[in-house]
Amino acid sequence: MTPAAISRRALFLAVGLVTLSGCATLGLEHPATAPTPTPTIDRPTPTAKAPNRADGSTLSDTQAREALITETDLGPPWTATRGAATWRDGLLKASTSAGDCQRLLDALYDDELLGGPPRVAVGLDDTDTGAQIRFQIGARRPADVDGALAWLGGMPSQCARFTATTETGTLEDIQVTDAPLPDVGDVRQGLHITLAALTRDGDQLLLTMDVAAVRVGTDAFALTNGGLGDVPNDATQAAVQLGALRLADVRKQGRVQV
Repeated sequence: MTPAAISRRALFLAVGLVTLSGCATLGLEHPATAPTPTPTIDRPTPTAKAPNRADGSTLSDTQAREALITETDLGPPWTATRGAATWRDGLLKASTSAGDCQRLLDALYDDELLGGPPRVAVGLDDTDTGAQIRFQIGARRPADVDGALAWLGGMPSQCARFTATTETGTLEDIQVTDAPLPDVGDVRQGLHITLAALTRDGDQLLLTMDVAAVRVGTDAFALTNGGLGDVPNDATQAAVQLGALRLADVRKQGRVQV
């Protein structure tokens, strides 16, 4: 690891998670870990050219899975997820009458930032801070992806600040701002979202989320990096860079094979 990388990692670890009253009830669930499937190592033969998918991708399902980032890519303290964060149901499952902002909340909760269900997805947990990254490869045509990215780009103006209410009646104050991303891929959009809530018991909660979506050729990926308190942006930036490189490498391998 280079001195610069070590310095960035030290800075990342030095940023402490803001501990707020009531956060313990909205941490991470830890169901039994499912067995990890054995990776496929066989490569398609030169005659086994994968046909173009309806979404425009030329990747096989195996190649799409290979394009996902892993805990090995990010390094400690990131590990394979042990379950969805309970704050997803506790805070993201909320309703608002503020125009298109409901669509944003639904997209965050359903993991459909690219406008539809992902083709493949993975979750990673930061065991130091409790943050969680959810990374997905999209399953939509490039034009549809660009439309979704343009819609996300309008959120800082359309939903700069609005209120929402959870199913338990908790009032939330939500702010959305534009967030810079590494110069990767063909089209990209980043958002920074903070959600402050005051429960009926008087507990103050803060959920922070980084959102990123990138199209690389005919394929695209999206991710969220969220957690209670302050979520350091270093992991988001690294995941975006790694995701673009991984997708580009897999696409290149696919062209060599055919």
